[in-house]
Amino acid sequence: MWMSTPRRRMGPILSAASVLLLALSAVSPATVGNPEDYTADEAERTAGESIVFDDYRGKGCVDDSGFVYKLGERFYPGHSNCPCVCTEDGPVCDQPECPKLHPKCTKVEHNGCCPECKEVKNFCEYRGKTYKILEEFKPSPCEWCRCEPNNEVHCVVSDCAVPECVNPVYEPEQCCPICKNGPNCFAGTTIIPAGIEVKVDDCTICRCHNGDWWKPAQCLRRECLNGQSLS
Repeated sequence: MWMSTPRRRMGPILSAASVLLLALSAVSPATVGNPEDYTADEAERTAGESIVFDDYRGKGCVDDSGFVYKLGERFYPGHSNCPCVCTEDGPVCDQPECPKLHPKCTKVEHNGCCPECKEVKNFCEYRGKTYKILEEFKPSPCEWCRCEPNNEVHCVVSDCAVPECVNPVYEPEQCCPICKNGPNCFAGTTIIPAGIEVKVDDCTICRCHNGDWWKPAQCLRRECLNGQSLS
């Protein structure tokens, strides 16, 4: 005889699981997350939407640091020394053509819109010393110098003439050597004065060349007997 096995009904169990899954999926991430984080994000968004930046166009001017100036007010933007005037179209600033500074200017001030020269070099420097404009000086016995108006030193070096003697002497503070005993020349190893005949020994008479002091003297030797000339 065929006997049938009774079947169990699974419907109610499946229905309960489905209901649980639907309930979990219906929960929002905001509800599951940290409520403090949600509050902070919402506060920042709300605060950002409430900020309103002032519009000063046509009402004033704002400099680099954020300071506001009224219409018609003069101010100096940033680090500029040139003033600006606040207008409805924005700041209108002075941009003058500044004069060129003197090339010898030694002190410059930047208090105004244009730099100003307060001190011009009015001296010359030469070999570690300073001289006034147009001052004349001798840095050495053979140099004559002057401090020119352009702050440059102009010097002239003396060109010494050839001395007319064979034993010139250099004196202190003098550029050129001098012949203290006048013109002369050599007669052998003896120095004789120029312009006269000199008897260098009993039988020899010498004389310097006219103008040719560097040449040996012209000498005339005579025959002598016992120290006496025969003429």
